[in-house]
Amino acid sequence: MAEIIQKDGIWVFDGDALRLTPGRDKNVGVLRRTLGELVVPLGALAGVSFEQGRRSGRLRLRLRDGADPLLHATGGRLTEPHDPYQLTVEADRYGVAEYFTDEVRDALLLAQVPGTPVSEYLLPGPPLPLTVSAGDGTASFDGEQVRLEWNWKTEDAKAAAGPRTLALADILGVEWQPSAGLENGHLRFLVRGAPVKTRAKYDPNAVELWGFKRDPLMALVATAVQVRLPHPSAAVVADVPQQPETPEADHDALLRRLRQLGELRREGVLTDEEFTRAKQAVLKRM
Repeated sequence: MAEIIQKDGIWVFDGDALRLTPGRDKNVGVLRRTLGELVVPLGALAGVSFEQGRRSGRLRLRLRDGADPLLHATGGRLTEPHDPYQLTVEADRYGVAEYFTDEVRDALLLAQVPGTPVSEYLLPGPPLPLTVSAGDGTASFDGEQVRLEWNWKTEDAKAAAGPRTLALADILGVEWQPSAGLENGHLRFLVRGAPVKTRAKYDPNAVELWGFKRDPLMALVATAVQVRLPHPSAAVVADVPQQPETPEADHDALLRRLRQLGELRREGVLTDEEFTRAKQAVLKRM
């Protein structure tokens, strides 16, 4: 097991999964604190990196495309304080961070986890029911329908229509866009038969966001809905013709695996006993 404890959070790797627990430091964003502990299975990882700086370093996890509904719903737009897959590392813990990185990389190699996209989510969405108030409204989701309610800051034309209830079956997609500079953000639901390009300020299917503290929490609602919609990569993966493996190709892959195991033993990653067990498993497949 590998573990690194920092003010920013605690990461623990047991060989099968990583447990990411946010810290209590004031720099930890509200979204990370609300998400709480995340359990990331090894099969959802595409890689891990550690970057050193003069005062602090940073551990980063890279997940396989399509593995996490949060990353899909936010489109890579989570800023540093809210990104659960980054950890600030103090300079005196660089050695621990490097060891942690090596342990995860070795596990990925031994398990032969591919870096390719997946066709189903490998992480769950936030627990339900879920209610978040931010910007010009409140968004609630119970797993079957979304309810949008407005506050005193809502544009009159949008508020006049009253609260909105959107059935999950009528939702084609969801957008979460944080505010940036002078541009406001939004949480928008793409609804069957409704216009798409109306500004969030006037769109009855969108909550406008102005960059206040609780705005990132709307990403939780986006994620909870996203995980219940058809997986975005399923159709793409289904359209890719699969080439049947020939016995020769399978044999070559197993030979490459034996060479990898030999290199890991020479580098001291595998003990002689571990190497023998892994080698026997490969030889049985041959």
